[in-house]
Amino acid sequence: MKKILTIAGSDSSGGAGIQADIKTITAHNMYAMSAITALTAQNTTGVYGIMDAEPDFVARQLDCVFTDIYPDAVKIGMVSRTDIIEVIVEKLTQYHAKNIVIDPVMVSTSGCRLISDEAMESLLNKLLPLGRVITPNLPEMEALCGFPISDEDGMLRAAQQIARELRLRGAVLVKGGHLDGPAIDLLYENGTAAWYRSRRVNNPNTHGTGCTLSSAIACGLADGKPLSESIRCAKEYLTGALEAMLDLGAGSGPINHMYRLGNFHP
Repeated sequence: MKKILTIAGSDSSGGAGIQADIKTITAHNMYAMSAITALTAQNTTGVYGIMDAEPDFVARQLDCVFTDIYPDAVKIGMVSRTDIIEVIVEKLTQYHAKNIVIDPVMVSTSGCRLISDEAMESLLNKLLPLGRVITPNLPEMEALCGFPISDEDGMLRAAQQIARELRLRGAVLVKGGHLDGPAIDLLYENGTAAWYRSRRVNNPNTHGTGCTLSSAIACGLADGKPLSESIRCAKEYLTGALEAMLDLGAGSGPINHMYRLGNFHP
């Protein structure tokens, strides 16, 4: 059985973060492990509190995982503090972690900022370069590149800039879901651009979609699929989870991670 480690924050409402990652990994018939970077008090309407884990405890979690059940892939989500980022970088380097997928979570679906200004530099210069692929959405990409993105040309220019400035060894997957029209994502790797186009699912409940996609990509990489195929399969899984039309909560609700189970219905 393939093993996936997720390093992220906990979502008390179960739709994003560690909980979404574990559901996604389980739905892919793989074994999920976690290192929790923060506890959040949140639901579909917003984030009402964040309590960061201590860096040494994050390190202890990672030591326990890597020295006992070595992961075939690692997904990284919410990391809000510089010292936590630095511990993660240290441990991933120490244990020669492979197939690292980084979702640079900066703002929640409800609009709450999830990373400090001080942590941005460490994220950019220390953590992101470790990724096999990073998966920013458009607001996150704008924060990374420093200019607004309104079309495909802007997505490409942003990806080129980030790859150059951060000297990325891996790829950038720019998620274009915030643009109008069909769902368009850009994979930029080693100077080559590949576009993924699919019809947009008309579902207002999108809480945790970024966490879900990045975890599904990690599952594909753990299974030995090329990055392009891992992304294609992950997008198919996410589309199905959106099309299941789960409707929970008063705000932007979660998706149905378990839609492939025939007896699991909203």
